[in-house]
Amino acid sequence: MEFPTAPEQTPLCIFGTGDLGFSLGRRLLQSGYRVVYGSRRPHSCGPLPPGTQVMSHGAAAQSANLVFICIHRENYGFLETLLPELRGKVLVDVSNNLKKNQYPEANAEYLQRLVPGAHVVKGFNTLSAWALQNGPSDANRQVYLCGNSAEAKQTVAETATKLGFTVLDRGSLSAARELEDFPLQLFPEWRMPLRLAVGLTAFFFFYLLIRDVIYAYVEQQKDISFRIMVSLANKVFPIVSLIMLSLCYLPGVIAALLQLYRGTKYKRFPDWLDRWMLCRKQLGLVALAFASLHVLYTLLIPIRYYVRYKVAASTISQNRTSEFDTAIAWRTDSYYSVGILGFGLYLLLGITSLPSVSNALSWREFSFIQSKLGYVTLLFCTLHTYLYGWNKFLRPSTYKWYTPPGYMLSLIVPTVVLVVKLLLLLPCVDRTLTRIRQGWERTDPEDGCEKSLLA
Repeated sequence: MEFPTAPEQTPLCIFGTGDLGFSLGRRLLQSGYRVVYGSRRPHSCGPLPPGTQVMSHGAAAQSANLVFICIHRENYGFLETLLPELRGKVLVDVSNNLKKNQYPEANAEYLQRLVPGAHVVKGFNTLSAWALQNGPSDANRQVYLCGNSAEAKQTVAETATKLGFTVLDRGSLSAARELEDFPLQLFPEWRMPLRLAVGLTAFFFFYLLIRDVIYAYVEQQKDISFRIMVSLANKVFPIVSLIMLSLCYLPGVIAALLQLYRGTKYKRFPDWLDRWMLCRKQLGLVALAFASLHVLYTLLIPIRYYVRYKVAASTISQNRTSEFDTAIAWRTDSYYSVGILGFGLYLLLGITSLPSVSNALSWREFSFIQSKLGYVTLLFCTLHTYLYGWNKFLRPSTYKWYTPPGYMLSLIVPTVVLVVKLLLLLPCVDRTLTRIRQGWERTDPEDGCEKSLLA
């Protein structure tokens, strides 16, 4: 008995045999599609994925309903000679430019003007050849589409979904320029955190340089400039780390205060607060990087020449054994222990912020780690800094040239965040805030009077 054979699947066509065209064809083959390449040199176009066919542009276009244009805009001219073959076809423009506003119109709009009888869809341009060849990952799972034909976009969306990507429809073809600018953006979500980190690092570096190195040279005629490389850096890193960690949780506190003040959750936050809250993950990861540098620099302390020299000189000069101070022992052990615990929680926050880890957690688990444990981390790191300072704030020698030490300045923001958060946790405040976040709104007496008069 012979079973009826399934109808042969219509192939997908790819114009362009470069790295992107090769990777796209290979991925399509792995997903069960037939692939035909269109090339100006069908017999000498270089290596292609096994199982594909290669033919002239005209023949390839005639055999497919969906054509991926994997060539540069400068080479679009030949498409005008294929107007009959491309009429009614869906053309997917995957091209990008070298810089923004390189041309007066988007590449996809230019392609639509060249081939008016086709349905042009902009898409797949935010994916690299590596991502196409190895399959979607958490970092590049999304495919943005835009086009004037809903049917054409649906066809491309079905193909992208079968390849394992998530499709986001950006509207008509007029959004093509925005999509083409996406790959040109350099760390858009990291700009504010990185600028803040650079600014804080520069400020505290020069601040501590003046207080420690220049002060010693001017007032005590001592040259301790060698301490810039390790000692000064090891003061700057934890200061910046603590401030940036507290800045991760400060916008949440401000948002809670705004909701309490307004008595509703249905009013938008200011734009600056929205942008701040969207980059909290980046702020935390940069803070973790500075904390890691602080740990590494601290491990270097015992092997430094300056430290070994001071220890040797102290051993030779002392003829008697000093008494053991239990208070100092408690303080130093507590200082190190709290610091280690704080850094351990720091690492936990950083690991759970990775997409591959956060995707395996439920929303409640992720919220518990990033919020509850996040404030515990901030508490431990702040306590670590307080133990470092201990009673130094009582000594006049601490205020060189009447300026407070750097660690005191670093305690301002985290202390404010923790105190306000503690106030928000008071039962009377927390109960009201919870009701607001569940949809309750405080009634304005004036609004009630106006409503009664209108009635």
